[in-house]
Amino acid sequence: MGLLIFIGIFVIAAIWAISIRNNIVRYFNATKRAWAEVANFERQKVKTLEALEQTLAQYTHFEKSTLEKVTELRQQILNLNLDHADVSHLQHIEKLNQDVMRSLNVVIENYPELKADTLYAKMMDDIQEQNENVGAAITIFNRNVEEFNNTIQIFPNNLINSVTLAKKSIRPFSDSITLQNFDYRPNF
Repeated sequence: MGLLIFIGIFVIAAIWAISIRNNIVRYFNATKRAWAEVANFERQKVKTLEALEQTLAQYTHFEKSTLEKVTELRQQILNLNLDHADVSHLQHIEKLNQDVMRSLNVVIENYPELKADTLYAKMMDDIQEQNENVGAAITIFNRNVEEFNNTIQIFPNNLINSVTLAKKSIRPFSDSITLQNFDYRPNF
C-alpha cells in the first residue's frame, strides 16, 4: 500500500513538473512569435520605404541626407534578426524611424509640390499605419516577455527551468529616447 502511495505521489509530481516545463516552453515560443511579428511589421515598411526612396530621389540634390536616412532605415530593418530578440537593434531602428519622419516633414515644408503628390501622401499614410502596427506588435511582444519572465522566475518554476531548460530572462523593448522625456521615474 505504501509503495502505491509513493508511486502515486511520484507520478503526480512528474506530471506537475512536466506541466510547468511545458508552460515555460509555451511562453518562450509565444515570445519568439511576438518578436517575429515585430520584425515582420518592420520589414513591411521596407516596401514603402523603397518606393519612398524613388520618390525622394527626384529631390536628392536638395535633400540627399533624407534619402540616406530612408536608405539606412530600410537596411537596418532588413538586418533585424528574426531568430533572436535584439531589443537594442530595434531601439536603434525606432530612433532612425523618428529621425526619418522628422526629415520628411522638413522636406514637405520645403517642397509643397511634394506634399501634394498623391503617391507621397499615400506612402506617408502607409508608413504611419505600419508604425502603429509596429507599436502594437511591440506591446504584444513586451506582454509575452513579461509572462515568460514571470514563468521562469517564480518558485518552483525557476527550479524546473534551471534543471530542464535553463532559459534566461528576455529583456523587454523600451524606447530610451521616449523615456528620457519623462520626468517621472518609478522606484523599482
